[in-house]
Amino acid sequence: MTSDQLRTALGELNGERDAVFLFEGSHECRVPNAMLIPDEPDHLIKVSDGKHVYIIDAARVAWIKIG
Repeated sequence: MTSDQLRTALGELNGERDAVFLFEGSHECRVPNAMLIPDEPDHLIKVSDGKHVYIIDAARVAWIKIG
């Protein structure tokens, strides 16, 4: 998955839904009340739960559950 594809897929994260990421060769990462942070000059994919910022490596994402 490319960064652009991932940003599009995460576009519906507005702080009202949880997101669960599974990365290749790793454990699940659950982000409650996930919000996609708008694109910044560093062009990293960032998701926040309001307390932490998670940087997502699009190339390592195996699947995402948004609920």
